[in-house]
Amino acid sequence: MKEYKVTLYQEGMLGSLLLGASKVDPEKFSAFLNRNAREGWKVITMEKDIRRMLLFWSRESYLVIMEREA
Repeated sequence: MKEYKVTLYQEGMLGSLLLGASKVDPEKFSAFLNRNAREGWKVITMEKDIRRMLLFWSRESYLVIMEREA
């Protein structure tokens, strides 16, 4: 039997407010994925999303769906 986890990964708002847009830092995203992998989670799919904030700013995020044996 498997169990599933759905997570929205996004960086903080500071980069968006200072730069007008915030992209996901590859090193931080890798660390997030590796932490979950150590707990037995395996990514089965992910989708990139650009989220609007406060009318003028945008922030990159990822919807990540993972599974592991229950």
